[in-house]
Amino acid sequence: MSLTHIQSFIAVAEEGHVGRAARRLHLTQPPLSRHILALEDELGTQLFERTPRGMRLLPAGEAFLNHARRILAEVDAAVHTVRGVARGAQGPH
Repeated sequence: MSLTHIQSFIAVAEEGHVGRAARRLHLTQPPLSRHILALEDELGTQLFERTPRGMRLLPAGEAFLNHARRILAEVDAAVHTVRGVARGAQGPH
């Protein structure tokens, strides 16, 4: 599972539509759809119901959304921490 797949999932969940999520992520629809399908394949379940109007989270998708948001928040926190430590280490000698 890649961070790109998680970011794609969150964007589609929040936008409710692959086209809008693709624009938000500066992607085209085909790769974004592949990200979602790969994530669903890896998890072994559908996360979205495909409707004529877009995408709607299924219960498994609802459950995964909270985890996905926490995963990205933790990655952001780790990057922030590491960069802060690196700045401190690069301070005056």
